Amino acid sequence: MTTYKFLIIALLASTALLPLSSCQKGHSDGDGHDHGAEAGERDEHGHEEEGEGETVHLSEAQITEMGIELGGFENIKVRDFVNATGQLGLPPNSFVSVSAIAEGFIKKSKKLVNGDRVRKGEKLAEVENPNFIERQREYLETVAELNFLQKELERQQKLVEANAGVERNLQKLQADVGMKTARMKGIAKQLAYWGIDVNRLTPDNIVDHINIIAPMSGYITSVNMHDGMYVTPEEELVEIVNDEHLHLELDVFEKDISKIKEGQHISYILPALGNKVYEGKVHIIGKQFNVENKTVRIHGHLVGERPPFIKDLYIEAKIWLNDQTVKAVPEDAIIKDGNDSFVFITDGKVENGELNFLKLMVIPGVTDNGYTAITPLDELPEAYKIVTKGAYFVYAQSKVGELEHEH
Repeated sequence: MTTYKFLIIALLASTALLPLSSCQKGHSDGDGHDHGAEAGERDEHGHEEEGEGETVHLSEAQITEMGIELGGFENIKVRDFVNATGQLGLPPNSFVSVSAIAEGFIKKSKKLVNGDRVRKGEKLAEVENPNFIERQREYLETVAELNFLQKELERQQKLVEANAGVERNLQKLQADVGMKTARMKGIAKQLAYWGIDVNRLTPDNIVDHINIIAPMSGYITSVNMHDGMYVTPEEELVEIVNDEHLHLELDVFEKDISKIKEGQHISYILPALGNKVYEGKVHIIGKQFNVENKTVRIHGHLVGERPPFIKDLYIEAKIWLNDQTVKAVPEDAIIKDGNDSFVFITDGKVENGELNFLKLMVIPGVTDNGYTAITPLDELPEAYKIVTKGAYFVYAQSKVGELEHEH
């Protein structure tokens, strides 16, 4: 189409160089330059003129040289679409904030940066606190005391059964065993919460730290810790995002929402990453209207190849509507002149070595796969064909004709 536009400029420029005196020469009747002809009069070939500049005459040689081709309307399926914008989104449970489960000083932290991928259970750092040592000591002492009390309880039970013991002493031991058991289990729960396995705890393997562990696999999106930093459980140290359930979150304008249906195909690009087209489909149509933006949120599933994950990355999308059969012509067959759009038509009859071309005004619709749907403002006359290739050359010749009549 660009080549044709340059051709128009060249033709118009060459016409402008015509001698201004050319129209001052006398014209014989019927030479094709009858300036007195009005709309409805016939030209030298006996054709009725539509009006000045409406009919274009081209020789067979010109038609062949410029590769002009004729055809008719194509009844094809053209897909219409609705434009939408949005971002790549994730459900809330795809985000996790990692904090220290107890107060202490950070040490041996991994050199994490935004974008690093971590695995579930991976150690991210250590938190050091003398209280961890003290709590393990209390647990081991409580276990030792409980073992002693349980043995003493067994001995007292045998004495009472043999009527050689004191019932009161037995009851006191039962109460002590109960309290020590509760204390041991309470400390064990706390140590397990810290990640310390009490089943393997001995006086020889008491630790002075607990580990900060990644609770799920995903990408690091923020890091707020470093060695030597004192932390509390209220602070977020690392954020991890799992992109397994990555989806599209698109905003569709109010005027278009009635056209959207679940299951419709989506094509989208991420402008920041280039023009590669990715695919998806409409999954859920939101139930909340954004009064400020006049939009409704659409959730879409990804189909096929997934784009690289970047949190909240902006996307541009097309939601494709159901296919519909329409009258269409090749995109290059439509000429736009200001606010008007038209195609050139001809009856295909060669008279005196020329074909006559007329304009047919049309309203262009959606373009898909090189074809544009059109609605003619008037019916295509019977036996007439449309210029499907080379329309811009015909248009250039029409402009040349207008300039020749103006001088």
